Amino acid sequence: MQTLSSEQRDVVSRIVAEFKDHPGPLLEVLHAIQAALGYVPREATPLVAEGLNLSRADVHGVVTFYHHFRSAEPGRHVVQVCRAESCQALGGEALADHARKRLGVEFHESTPDGRFSLEPVYCLGNCACSPAVMIDGQLHGRVTPERFDTLIAETGHILEHSPEGP
Repeated sequence: MQTLSSEQRDVVSRIVAEFKDHPGPLLEVLHAIQAALGYVPREATPLVAEGLNLSRADVHGVVTFYHHFRSAEPGRHVVQVCRAESCQALGGEALADHARKRLGVEFHESTPDGRFSLEPVYCLGNCACSPAVMIDGQLHGRVTPERFDTLIAETGHILEHSPEGP
């Protein structure tokens, strides 16, 4: 098992201290950790449990129950494909299949180069423009497999030409 870096440990400790006196703070703490680190490291479980006076099993159970929480560091670009009924009715399953093939990963996985993570999401609130995807927080509607390829290519192009590099 890996250990948290001192920076990650400080972030988790600060977040737990900030929320521990709120009523039922566990979800708030987990959301804040994911917002700060991009995921909820498994190694954070003991710190969260101790700081909130919960069992490790309680914390682990919540992290693994909710699909929203990541337990591994995401790729540089997070691609979310809506899996809700409206999107399914308008081609969402074919789009999801295409996304998995195009990126070469299953849901909850990242590409080997660390560029993209593929995640299912159970409603992006864009039902009138189904099927929908969200890439790095930007919503796209009426996405066909061809448009998906264009969006991914544009995202990759932005990455390749950014100051941070690939």
